[in-house]
Amino acid sequence: MRNHAESSNPVFQSNLPSGPVGYGFTAKTAELFHDHPLPGAQQHLPGRVVRLDRNRVLVASAAGLQHLAYPTRGPSPATGDWVWLGRNAAGEAAVVGVLPRHSALSRKRAFEASSEEQILGANIDIVAVVVPMDRPLTHNRLERTLVAAWDSGATPLVVITKADLADLADDVVGEVMLQAAGVEVVTTSAEHGDGLDELLQHIPAGATLVMLGPSGAGKSTLINALAGRELQETGAVRAGDGKGRHTTTSRELVPLPGGAVLMDTPGVRGFGLFDAVEGMDEMFGDLEELFGKCRFNDCSHQAEPGCAVQEALAGQSLDERRWNSYLKLQRELAALNRKHDAAARRAYQREWHQKVVSAERGQRAAERYRHDRAEERSSKRRKR
Repeated sequence: MRNHAESSNPVFQSNLPSGPVGYGFTAKTAELFHDHPLPGAQQHLPGRVVRLDRNRVLVASAAGLQHLAYPTRGPSPATGDWVWLGRNAAGEAAVVGVLPRHSALSRKRAFEASSEEQILGANIDIVAVVVPMDRPLTHNRLERTLVAAWDSGATPLVVITKADLADLADDVVGEVMLQAAGVEVVTTSAEHGDGLDELLQHIPAGATLVMLGPSGAGKSTLINALAGRELQETGAVRAGDGKGRHTTTSRELVPLPGGAVLMDTPGVRGFGLFDAVEGMDEMFGDLEELFGKCRFNDCSHQAEPGCAVQEALAGQSLDERRWNSYLKLQRELAALNRKHDAAARRAYQREWHQKVVSAERGQRAAERYRHDRAEERSSKRRKR
């Protein structure tokens, strides 16, 4: 017998492939698989990556959950990826293909010297930036995370937690709404069940939401409240610095009762931006408008006459903290681009060196061949 999700979803009334409905598989997803078949597609099943565990991948399909070996060929999967399931060369069940992503939340890898991208989650529809009310609001962190959320291709959402623990809830909410202009803000108290219905309205059936926030922000408690059961272990938060133990250790998809999917993530200590030009435009669109009002097109916004930015700072219509945050993020992105350019130059130089060496070897081989042929002809003439 079909369940409600199957009978109401047109994917089950067609010859399109079926997949894990509880993990966000919809008619639109079925069309994605239909449009990206693999050779021998009749032997493959649609699946979704639920969690990555070192050298194993937990994948959901219409048949249920299964642990598979981490694929050794093709693109590396991320939590949330839609994948084709089949058999590897050894005949074992395996991930045999990764489908194109409609969104991807990424950051620069945590260690400072790296300029590599780390995919935190794929095919996300809503990025919920969790702001706990039991500690001072970190404006720069909020802006940085919202930039990454906008740049991912998903819709940002700010979720304020622990509203029952703060005496100045209205003031904090007002600050957040002002800083996250254009982004919906939902205030919750998982302990009392406040704001959960409003939050669920932002997560339609089939949609995937990811929560980002520092350790101890109340994400695990909120996930348990949304799921209606104990899914995540919750830990105490230190009163001195507001930090908590990382009760979540890996990114994992969690089905919700209403048909939506939640991607839980570990507490994120830092969020290095990675190629977030679009996110910067969304988050700091007001500054882009100011730039267009400057007298000179190449204004550096320092001491030039007719600089709209300096005028806004002097008139206090532009917050100096916000301007400094923008400059800091731009410097970070510029430094990352320089690292990428340097890496590209090194790769080009290595490739060019290999081509030169190969050409030199070829030239020497050709010269030896011509020399040997000349010696052979000379020897033949002497014998005659």
